Amino acid sequence: MKDRHKSPLKIALHGMDERAYKMMVMYLQGPCKGAAVVVEDLNAEVDIIDADSAKAKALLEQRLTESDRPIIVLSLQELTFDNILYVKKPVKIDNLLFALSEADAILSAKKKPQHPVGSHTKNTAPLQVQDSIAETESLILSPEHNLVKKQTTNTDEQKKTSKHQTAMQLDEGKFSAYIGSVPGLDVNDPKQFPDAAYNSKDYFQGYVQSALMVAEAKKQVMRLNSGWKSLIIFPHNHEVWLDADDKQLRAFAGVAMNKISAPKMTLIPVESNPASIQENLEKFHNKDAFLWKLAVWTSKGRYPSALDIHRAVFLKNWPNFTRLVVTPHALRISALLIAGPRTLPDIVEVLKIKPQYVFVFISAAHALGLVGQAKREADEIIQPPAIKKTEQQGLLSRILGKLRANKS
Repeated sequence: MKDRHKSPLKIALHGMDERAYKMMVMYLQGPCKGAAVVVEDLNAEVDIIDADSAKAKALLEQRLTESDRPIIVLSLQELTFDNILYVKKPVKIDNLLFALSEADAILSAKKKPQHPVGSHTKNTAPLQVQDSIAETESLILSPEHNLVKKQTTNTDEQKKTSKHQTAMQLDEGKFSAYIGSVPGLDVNDPKQFPDAAYNSKDYFQGYVQSALMVAEAKKQVMRLNSGWKSLIIFPHNHEVWLDADDKQLRAFAGVAMNKISAPKMTLIPVESNPASIQENLEKFHNKDAFLWKLAVWTSKGRYPSALDIHRAVFLKNWPNFTRLVVTPHALRISALLIAGPRTLPDIVEVLKIKPQYVFVFISAAHALGLVGQAKREADEIIQPPAIKKTEQQGLLSRILGKLRANKS
């Protein structure tokens, strides 16, 4: 959503009483901060309608007739309307964020060239809906993500299954097997916290992050050669293409580069797409989703060495969990950090969870630039000079001393 909008999505609310209206405004400003803001109807890009209100039917018909804006309906009952996004009540953060992301995709699609008239039948979804189909088909965050069923089309964009893969949620039982561990290190032992840090520059993650920054700065397609698998970066589309599956990437991510007898990393421009890319469109990944899971697998439950574990960290923006691997307690950690900075051990104590859950989330969020370290007042470069006692101060001290002595 951030790729298209320098500012949040502009939302108009319909069918809500004053209390519900204010609550939704606060909800968007708080947990969903940075994703959407409520504005007047004339300035809105997206409509959100309470489908359980008495006038919901009339409101819905009116919006469909008078506007072509994306519509999100909130309801206790599952609703299936064509071209309308559904969020189950009571509204959950990840559900609403997903619907907002889908609405944003529809708005983006409207700016793309449209097919000539007659290129689709009445029973085919409009182009802007078709363009976001692949992003909704495999959602597994929770059963509550029941969005409108849409028809599929056979386009190259929709063949990029990895790029459009939606979030995967890990429970505590699957977590350790998914991320792996470091032999001889118990990241959950507070005594071993100093050893539970890792430097991303020692791993494939660090090279990928540097390559992404270079490609973005030059606005040029680049290939990262690691002596392992080809990684091609497409900065204009915010995509990467890797000639490997997740199982291979997971294994390679956790191996320190100095332990690999491979050629030196090189980053070179790519003038034309290799034929292998067109033959393997499923190997495309969204840039942020790729870097997030790469950091998860690299950290193995550790935290970035760039962060001081004894200094508070803060979350700059709410992560787009509709596209990311959701590690255990990630939503709770995010909510806590959005409220204010915390040290990593403090997060563990407040939420009563294992340190590895905090460390791996911080590692992934830090890789995307979502985590910052709070500065202390004592971190000033210049130390203030000591205050010298003056003669007047000495006289005042003697007078106060005598007064105290007389009272006693």
